[in-house]
Amino acid sequence: MLKFQYRYFIFTIIIFLVEVFIALFVHDEIIRPHIGDLLVVILIYCFLKSFLNIAVGKIARFTLLFSYTVETLQYFKIVELLGLGHSKIARIIIGTSFSWMDIVAYTLGIGIVLIIEKFTTRRKELITEKKVEIIETGIE
Repeated sequence: MLKFQYRYFIFTIIIFLVEVFIALFVHDEIIRPHIGDLLVVILIYCFLKSFLNIAVGKIARFTLLFSYTVETLQYFKIVELLGLGHSKIARIIIGTSFSWMDIVAYTLGIGIVLIIEKFTTRRKELITEKKVEIIETGIE
């Protein structure tokens, strides 16, 4: 169940740095609110895959459910209920306002993850099949 996967950890770091850049320097109406939310679910997914050797679908579902839960908690003003309304970091990390567009962005982000995972898995299978074919033809 626990297995460090270097590739996912590198993706985690890169996406985290992109998210920090967006938070600090991008102040628009598309990239910061929507692309940032799309990337955050990919970030969470890659972070979990960095340490957990669990099926793609399970981690993707967990990540999406977690994201939906945080967004729902924003609807109920969880930051205020926890007494963290004065904390800028809490307001940024947890968020303060519910948005259906965030739900859409999270869903699209996990969709991208699933497409990439399917593509890379199929590519690995084709490479493995080709290696087996080369070995079999070399033996005969």
